[in-house]
Amino acid sequence: MNTLPVNWLTEGLLDFEYKKYLLLAYLQAVKGEFSQHRLYPVFSDLIMHYRNLVQVKEHKQLVYESFPQRISRADFEKLQLVYEKIVQDDETMEQIEEIIQYATPLFSTALNEGKELYDFVERHLEITPVGITPIYHDEGYLFVEHAASKETYVYSYHITVFENTYEKYRGINTKHLQTVRRGLTLTHEHLKIQLIKERKELPNPATFAAVSRFPVPLEQSLLPIAKRSLVKYVTKLAA
Repeated sequence: MNTLPVNWLTEGLLDFEYKKYLLLAYLQAVKGEFSQHRLYPVFSDLIMHYRNLVQVKEHKQLVYESFPQRISRADFEKLQLVYEKIVQDDETMEQIEEIIQYATPLFSTALNEGKELYDFVERHLEITPVGITPIYHDEGYLFVEHAASKETYVYSYHITVFENTYEKYRGINTKHLQTVRRGLTLTHEHLKIQLIKERKELPNPATFAAVSRFPVPLEQSLLPIAKRSLVKYVTKLAA
């Protein structure tokens, strides 16, 4: 789809109409993705751009954490130098602020649409344990599927905890193991037993099924939201 560069505010021609054209083309592409129920990576991209706009508007600076997986620390420092020079130029900063004033509500509207889609998918997704759940939940298997489909996507998962100065975060890594077709002889319970036999490294794995009642794209919506929902579910189990 039509993406928006990380440094779109300062890159190229610093002209309001030109930036407006870039922004509207990008947001039109975003709307197209959302209309197809494709949430990621568009939603993360929107959040990054919006946070950047707010930081520049309120503090006249950039924050590295606003650029997840899109820019290296070295490239960010170069970009920061560009912004520092711009801030010192009143005329240029006036143009930047005009663009920000126009762009902020548009990003906010797009973010609300993305949030509504996220909430819709999450509401129609159910996480359930498969078999007996062991005390250790941070590693195991995740079965992802649509209720109307016979296919089950089988993943191993591993939840990690990392923290910054203010709080702890939980992240989740998944690896696709196989895609199977469910039937009378291959239920979730049978599939779990089969995995235990085939993969000796997890003799008593925590196993969960994430079943969506509404068909949405696997990679762009169902899997990312299933992963986040599993982290929430497991966090409650550990509380």
